[in-house]
Amino acid sequence: MNIQWYPGHMARAKKLLQENLKLVDVAIELLDARIPLSSRNPVVNELLDKKPRLIILNKSDLADSNFTEIWKRKLTGPNIQVVAVDSIKGSGIKSVPSAVFKLAEGIMSKLLSKGRRPRAVRCMVVGIPNVGKSFFINRLVKQKAARTGNRPGVTRGQQWIRVAKNLELLDTPGILWPKFNDQEAAYKLAVTGAIKSEVIDIKEVSGKLALWLKDNYPDVLINRYKLTEIPDKTEEILTVIGCSRGFLLPGGIVDDYKAAVLLLKEFREGLLGRFTLDVPE
Repeated sequence: MNIQWYPGHMARAKKLLQENLKLVDVAIELLDARIPLSSRNPVVNELLDKKPRLIILNKSDLADSNFTEIWKRKLTGPNIQVVAVDSIKGSGIKSVPSAVFKLAEGIMSKLLSKGRRPRAVRCMVVGIPNVGKSFFINRLVKQKAARTGNRPGVTRGQQWIRVAKNLELLDTPGILWPKFNDQEAAYKLAVTGAIKSEVIDIKEVSGKLALWLKDNYPDVLINRYKLTEIPDKTEEILTVIGCSRGFLLPGGIVDDYKAAVLLLKEFREGLLGRFTLDVPE
């Protein structure tokens, strides 16, 4: 499997990020709590190196809570704070403004010492496509301020959004990196929906997920799809899932493509349980 995807608007988004970075005080970086490492764009990580940063582990309701706590500790560092958030239900959102203000204290104090008038703290929200930036912003401002969608790359432009009198957000389009050198990370991005389904092999990605579940959480497959046993080969796992759900083509052939789509869908929606694919050491 070789996954590559870098549309033209991704290059423009990177340029936009570089141009606007000097305008903000704090960067809010959204990561997928299920894949904190794989969903971190190394290009963005390098650009934000010296900027105070609040890392949001979004979609925490879909991740293993024990691993999320470990990742919070591992990612916290000098000038970096970490908050776990569920942007759909709103858990963790209330702690975001206070974390931002704490990170911006030094910058705002320096402005005041130079005789500048007080102004709102300015933040930039960055992250890969489909990590939930728009849902996060909407929940934070308590209204539909940014367009949302379940397909990667919905946000195309940029917009300043006032959260409160003393806090403003700059939304930016999601940015994927130019080339996936780590195909394991690319696979995890595909599984969680960060890469458009049109450019991946659904059966191959879903089959690899099925094998991972078999090796780590076999009871999930057995109970969810009412299986008596789990085959060793990926294509056979998809076949037994399709057979159990009655996905049959003319002649009694199992539609394992439909089974692959189902497995990915149910994994992404949390119907199989809460999983973290990037397991911390």
